[in-house]
Amino acid sequence: MTRFSKLIAPVGLILAAAAALPASAQVQGNIATVDIPRTIIGTTAFQTAYEQVNTTYAQQNELRRTKAQERQTMLAKFDKNGDKQVDDTEQAAMQKSPDFAKLQTLEQEIAGLNNQIDGARVYAVEQIIVQYPSALQDVTTKDQIKFVIDPTSLLFAPPEADITAKVTAALNTRVPAVGVVPPSGWQPSREGVQVYQEIQQRLIAATIAQQQQQAAAGQQGNPAAPDGR
Repeated sequence: MTRFSKLIAPVGLILAAAAALPASAQVQGNIATVDIPRTIIGTTAFQTAYEQVNTTYAQQNELRRTKAQERQTMLAKFDKNGDKQVDDTEQAAMQKSPDFAKLQTLEQEIAGLNNQIDGARVYAVEQIIVQYPSALQDVTTKDQIKFVIDPTSLLFAPPEADITAKVTAALNTRVPAVGVVPPSGWQPSREGVQVYQEIQQRLIAATIAQQQQQAAAGQQGNPAAPDGR
């Protein structure tokens, strides 16, 4: 598995170069920026794989929802003050309950189902990551780029310096599709998990932003009726 720290730096393209530049440096000429999570999210392989996970692991998803609801029902019995939480006092009472062992079993089962679903997604992401250095090299060679820098390392990076879309296109050529069923004995790499977690954070943030925009649009579309005279 390719080391995550090297994903942005194949064949002399060094992320560390950013440290040698002034904080206010403008990216121009043969220096470019690339957003790794956004690069992967934009690929056809990633988007198709996430849809396939929902289909392939539909049974696990449904079972997870069922067990999560059962867990919430059990926890509600110990929420004596109705604050939707189990505090220390309630936790102590719960641990003495005959239902505690069943609750622990439920949590283990939910964790196992989560691992199956998340593992399938990490496996898909890792297959794309493997091709990332080559895809980046394709773009930097074609555009004669010497340094690739994380956009967060600079105060200002002009849009034209961003080669994320180009790397995504190169990835689409190199890895048009990936599998979502890991082989027997497969274990996720630390780098794969790290990239997956960053991608999940991006997707969650995008979902929240979309919901907020929809809510704002709904409020604008339904202004309060003016008071009658």
